[in-house]
Order: sequence, then structure tokens, then C-alpha cells
Amino acid sequence: MMRFRLIWVGRTRSEHLRALLEDYTKRLSRFVRCEVTEIREAAGGEAHVCLEDEGKRIMASLASDALAVLLDVEGRQWSSPELATEVERWQGRAVKEVAFVVGGHYGVAPRVRTRADIRWSLSPLTLTHEMARVVLVEQLYRAYTIMRGLPYQK
Repeated sequence: MMRFRLIWVGRTRSEHLRALLEDYTKRLSRFVRCEVTEIREAAGGEAHVCLEDEGKRIMASLASDALAVLLDVEGRQWSSPELATEVERWQGRAVKEVAFVVGGHYGVAPRVRTRADIRWSLSPLTLTHEMARVVLVEQLYRAYTIMRGLPYQK
């Protein structure tokens, strides 16, 4: 059975967004195992030092055989049905783990970008990192409702 690992830098500070994350993660867990890994934010300093520090921790959280999907403003955009098709493709290829990575305020280290198998842009709009987490989990849940023909996505 496939597993989703949701990796992001820093805690979700907004209690409202945290509640949405918990709700959608719980819904999504009906279809696929989900694990959230919060990477500790680098403490102050120059951007490149923070990126490198956070990058090391992200890389340590990525299983060597995981399909790594980096959320990136320059990545491919999928509609919800296209995302559902991608998830079905991953299942068909017997992918054991898909790791979705959301970087911190400075983005991600070059090594994380290089490790990514797929770069995915949620939207051409600029979203806060916390909001991007909610949109990510909601869209993954929506993909499963599309795949199963459930009424949520209509």
C-alpha cells in the first residue's frame, strides 16, 4: 500500500489552518497512509546557511526509494482530475512512498531541488507556506474522491 509523507519546514502556527490540516489529513487517511514530518526551521542567519541547514534535515527525512514531489512555483501545474490520474499512475507503478516537500521561507536547498522527481506548482498565485500545506492535503483528498467517484469533488 502506498504511503504519503508530507514534509514541510516549520510548524503550522495558525490554529485555523492547523485545524484544516488535521481535518483533511484525517479524511485522506481513509484512502492512504499519511505521515507529517515537520522540519525544524533554521535559526536566523543568512539565507544560504538556513537553506543548507533545512536542506540537510529534509534530505534526512526522504527515503532513498521515495518518489519526491517538490512544491515549487516553477513546477508543473495539474488540474484536480490530472492529479488524480498521477496518483493512479503512482499506484500502478507500485510506488511505496510519495514524499511531498514544502520548503521554508527561503525555499529549498539546491540538493533538495535536484533530488525532486517531480516539481509541482499548486497555483500561479502566491500562497503562504501554511496555506500551501492546506491546499496540498485538500487536493490529495480531492484526487482520491475523484478516483473513487465520491460526491465531494462535484
